Amino acid sequence: MTSSPGTPPRRPAAENRSPGDSPAVHAARRLASGLRLRAATAADQPAIRRLIRQVRINPMGLDWHRFVVIEDQGWGIVACGQVKPHGDGARELASLAVADGWRGRGLARAVIEHLKRRAGPPLWLTCREGLVPLYARYGFVRVTARGEMTPYFRRLDRLARQILRLLRPGEGLAIMAWQESCTSEEAAGAGG
Repeated sequence: MTSSPGTPPRRPAAENRSPGDSPAVHAARRLASGLRLRAATAADQPAIRRLIRQVRINPMGLDWHRFVVIEDQGWGIVACGQVKPHGDGARELASLAVADGWRGRGLARAVIEHLKRRAGPPLWLTCREGLVPLYARYGFVRVTARGEMTPYFRRLDRLARQILRLLRPGEGLAIMAWQESCTSEEAAGAGG
């Protein structure tokens, strides 16, 4: 199998999804072929920073202690994410990044589901408005009423609106929360 320089080789799809598999089980199966989800180590800090810069997301608060990474034996760190605590007690799913060429393989799903299981609800996140449907698939719901936000996210919402209005009119920041003890897909499967 050949690939152009800088592009990871395409791997054949892993086992087909069984009807009873939860999203987390399915994602773990997909990672079985040469990829490993694990807690980050101090040695991963430079790779985490590089990946965050590559995907152009917030480079603040990148403490490796809070991260999980997905590592490929030949390519190194290809995905990461963290749960970041805030001073008001809120916890944020943050720094979710998948390297170019590795998207569409279930890596983000594996990181999100792992961090949700580890952290439990409630869990908050911020994203560009265009990504709301993506996170809704994992049980996150957009929160627009400031009274329903934690103090940290109320301040962030107010600040982001002002900055985006000046720098990027028409672009918005969405604040979302996961309050359930399971994903919306798992809840739907349990009811039927």
